[in-house]
Amino acid sequence: MAFTLSGNDACQATLPTPIPNPYWVAFSPSSAKLVGIDLDENHLPVDKTWLEVLSGNGLNTANHQFPNPMATAYSGHQFGVWAGQLGDGRAILLGDIASQELQLKGAGITRFSRMGDGRAVLRSSIREFLCSESMHALGIPTTRALSIVGSDMPVRRETLETAAVCARLAPSFIRVGHFEHYASLQNHARLKELADYLIEIHYPESLQTDEPYLELFKRICARNANLVAQWQAVGFCHGVLNSDNISVLGLTIDYGPFGFLDQFQIDHICNHSDQGGRYAYHRQPQIMHWNMACLASAMIPLLELRHGEKEAQDLLRSALEEFPNTYARAWQSLFRNKLGFSTEQDRDVALIERLLQAMHDSKVDFTNFFRNLGKLKSKLPISQISLRDDFIDRDAIDLWFVDYLARLQSESSNDSERHLAMNRVNPKYILRNHLAQFAIEQAQKKDFSEVSKLLKILSNPFDDQPEFASYSLAPPPDMDMVEVSCSS
Repeated sequence: MAFTLSGNDACQATLPTPIPNPYWVAFSPSSAKLVGIDLDENHLPVDKTWLEVLSGNGLNTANHQFPNPMATAYSGHQFGVWAGQLGDGRAILLGDIASQELQLKGAGITRFSRMGDGRAVLRSSIREFLCSESMHALGIPTTRALSIVGSDMPVRRETLETAAVCARLAPSFIRVGHFEHYASLQNHARLKELADYLIEIHYPESLQTDEPYLELFKRICARNANLVAQWQAVGFCHGVLNSDNISVLGLTIDYGPFGFLDQFQIDHICNHSDQGGRYAYHRQPQIMHWNMACLASAMIPLLELRHGEKEAQDLLRSALEEFPNTYARAWQSLFRNKLGFSTEQDRDVALIERLLQAMHDSKVDFTNFFRNLGKLKSKLPISQISLRDDFIDRDAIDLWFVDYLARLQSESSNDSERHLAMNRVNPKYILRNHLAQFAIEQAQKKDFSEVSKLLKILSNPFDDQPEFASYSLAPPPDMDMVEVSCSS
């Protein structure tokens, strides 16, 4: 059930703007199953009217009606600066289907578009579609992508491109920015309605405490702390962690200038607009913590009625201080699993940090190193470990391998069992920029087969898939360390 406020201009009825001659670019069988859409042998809806709905050209299918599409206002901090009112500038919420909200991204202008045209291009839609489904397959909470519909209608970004509409799904698209919006307007009644809705529909366990709003805040913080730990563990960089891009359900949302690490650089910046590196890989946990502080500030009025302003601030500040602890526990657990440890030991964090520093110094491929580490035999002589060749400082990595093998032996690690366990958490396939770019270039020629192939590969990221082994390779030198823009 979508959150709506009758008579409130922050949720405005908005019809999608039709696009000429729509055609299917991609459809996700996994997402279709989630919402009960039957597909034919080509993995496209049996009900042909879905093309009209998911292009924004119609609102009804044989089994579903979407009579009340809308766009919402939210506010937020962008690059650390208060930006005031923002909103769904190119996203239109059609309504609910099978306990999911269905939203069209790129379906035309809304009241909150400001100076934008409300459109999305094929390039950015393919990237969001593939990454959404890839993240889901990796086990990372995310909005889902249902489809891409294309049109030859021209849209200008850096160059002239063609239009596309990406349909995405989520239990809710509510953001930290929605809380900031009502708080900034001092509209405490609407702020309370928003919090009460979230508690009723998504956080009912909060009602079992004496402080439901404080508990709501704690649970939102915990979800996002765990989320950013999962990003770090797969080398994912969001690229634009503004407070208005943070889900209160702890979902990865708003895929724009994102990127997965190829060569490991702890300070990698994936967004070329991020001149100061605010959203660099190593700063993501700190920035998510900062965004939770923005949420805490917005939620003060919810606790004030019972406690007064100062005590409300103290309660939220104390809850906020748990974020780094929650994050640290999740991060350590995830990296222990990546290294194949089945127990916890005091020196694990130091061992992990030494490895990451060595990987940074030698620009080692993040995904491939961890995947290949699982094949290591625990009694192999250090001189025979081929992974040493990835590192410039051979002496330092040899010392690390000595300690790593000793650590495995300390818990009587079984090589075969550890290999299987590590393969379950260390993906072989991620959405590397050069793979996405090739699929985009083919799609711009009306060949969508590469998009479909990538979707198939990325839907099973932990499987070997030997027929697609080339898709696990590091990028060619000219595609290393690519940065993308917000329109990407």
